[in-house]
Amino acid sequence: MQWITSFDIPSHPTPISHNHKILSLGSCFAESIGNKMKELKMDILINPFGTLFHPIPICQLLEFAIHQKSLPEELILERDGMHFHYWTHSQVMGYSKEELRGKLAGELILLKEYLENSDFLIITLGSSWLYELVDSEVPVANCHKQPGKLFSKKLASLEAMQTKMNALFQQLQEINPQLKIILTVSPVRHIKDGVPENQLSKSLLRILCHQLCQNSKQAYYFPSYEIMMDELRDYRFYKSDLIHPTTQAEDYIWRKWKTALFHEDCIKLLEQVSQVNLDLAHRPLNPKSESHRKFLSNLLQKLERLNGVFDFSKEIGKVKTQLKT
Repeated sequence: MQWITSFDIPSHPTPISHNHKILSLGSCFAESIGNKMKELKMDILINPFGTLFHPIPICQLLEFAIHQKSLPEELILERDGMHFHYWTHSQVMGYSKEELRGKLAGELILLKEYLENSDFLIITLGSSWLYELVDSEVPVANCHKQPGKLFSKKLASLEAMQTKMNALFQQLQEINPQLKIILTVSPVRHIKDGVPENQLSKSLLRILCHQLCQNSKQAYYFPSYEIMMDELRDYRFYKSDLIHPTTQAEDYIWRKWKTALFHEDCIKLLEQVSQVNLDLAHRPLNPKSESHRKFLSNLLQKLERLNGVFDFSKEIGKVKTQLKT
């Protein structure tokens, strides 16, 4: 008996390997999938400016990073003794303008370095609903709990989003011709906009991704939203807020992600890293027992064997310290 509606996902023509450099940007799914890769010792930079949902603010930040331009000074705001920027998430903050400027400048440099040298750029789009400052009509990435009267909300047109993304893709091609782009629509439902409005928003993003993939040989679409809506269409796969996927759902999408995007040899290596991570998290009943000492010795051998491929130097040091004590 078949319990879910499953569908095939085309494999990426040039799969991800363990030694590739990766940049992951966008909504919280970009962080979810990015953190899973980071835990497995892959070289990945995840949302240096925090969670971003809309294509236009994402493009703004990337363009400023490419050209190493400072983010607009007039978009810095102060709240409760902290300073934020309208183009970044609230996790990027400073207790003074100078501190915030320094953080923004540092992240822009890091972002450009990854844009120039990465093999893959993952962009997870969350919403087509765009907020703009009323006075200037400048798009913002985050309202930072400011009064609603300061902003206008609109559904961005497909044409506007596509124009912005196409221009970005062209600039990325110029600075990094080998960069491959993975597009996906976040499986998180933005029902605060309204259920029909969320579906409309996601539909526009899906069409946008389709058109971008049609126009660029470097772009590939991974159907995370479709997996959530069709294969996992049951509220038991949502957290208590009925919006975010559960850990079980994230793991299911992650397995699909690996199958579609990772090289077979990479998957085998990452399985070894995953097992080592489980061993590192092990808490013995008796840390002084001979059986635990033997466990640590075996773990040390695994770490030293994998250390030629991944950086396990810190973990090796900790295990050696435990063996000495």
